[in-house]
Amino acid sequence: MKKSLVLLSILLAGLVGPASNAQTNPLWHEQKVKNYLPHMTVPEVRELLTKSDMVIIPVAALEQHGLHLPIGTDYLNGVERAKLVAQKTDILVAPVLLVGQSPFHLDFPGTISLKAETIVQVHLEAVQSLLRHGFKRFLILNAHGGNRAICTYLVDRINQETAGIAVEVGEAIAAFRKTVPAPATPAKTTANATEKVNIRAKVFDRHAGVGETSSSLYLTPNLVQMDRAETAKLTMPKHMDAMVPEVLDGDPATLLVFLAEGLKAKETGKKTSAAEMSTTGVWGIGDLTTASSEKGRIETERFVEAAVAFIEKWKALRPKN
Repeated sequence: MKKSLVLLSILLAGLVGPASNAQTNPLWHEQKVKNYLPHMTVPEVRELLTKSDMVIIPVAALEQHGLHLPIGTDYLNGVERAKLVAQKTDILVAPVLLVGQSPFHLDFPGTISLKAETIVQVHLEAVQSLLRHGFKRFLILNAHGGNRAICTYLVDRINQETAGIAVEVGEAIAAFRKTVPAPATPAKTTANATEKVNIRAKVFDRHAGVGETSSSLYLTPNLVQMDRAETAKLTMPKHMDAMVPEVLDGDPATLLVFLAEGLKAKETGKKTSAAEMSTTGVWGIGDLTTASSEKGRIETERFVEAAVAFIEKWKALRPKN
């Protein structure tokens, strides 16, 4: 009887013991990040509002990214970039939706796509909530190429219909990208010489290609499966294929026409959905083995520095009330 009471006492002590001894979710590894809304408490948001009325909202997508990148690449990379910006200047990071406009990827399992009207409406309602709390200025960060027109429209709706003031991040930081010096490019040693890492190889490389893979290797490295990376075989309509050299040369008119037709839903009949053009879902023929976290770091740091420079400029032009 006495032995049973001792065992019962030990069991009860374990149940009511210090929280530090309690078992916690083995899948939880996330660390608290400054100015990241999902991690913040109400007092922390109030404190931020005494210093800043700015919000950065990544507008992302949940879509296939080849055989080696996660379906959440656009969402994850967009949020991580926004977090990095918010560590250097006071701004709230407020992701609203994982999903964007991706009908051209729907033949690949896992892709989810919403109508443009739905995406804009959800973000407008989120902005209205943030305005109520005292936030005033909004930076709309397009984290997915298919959301380009949506982000432009969303910015206009905020500016025309609410008390908020909005800009699209890509447009806002374009001039600062030219003035912010690129981070140091590391050298790599080959059998014959030491050469700089080439981060802008002149080869057709867009969705889920070398550039995006490099960004993911830097931003979300444990989610990239390079052992599954496979160079795609592309079959584009002949007239589009003929445009590629001028696209690579940076001709703006050619790029505009190329993207107006490329990567569109199968239902449009253009023959340019991802599955119709690519064997893997990657829209590019770059050698994926040349992707690296160093390339991703260089591009990311250049983006972050340009974004911070713009935000500081905006704060100087219009100080918080």
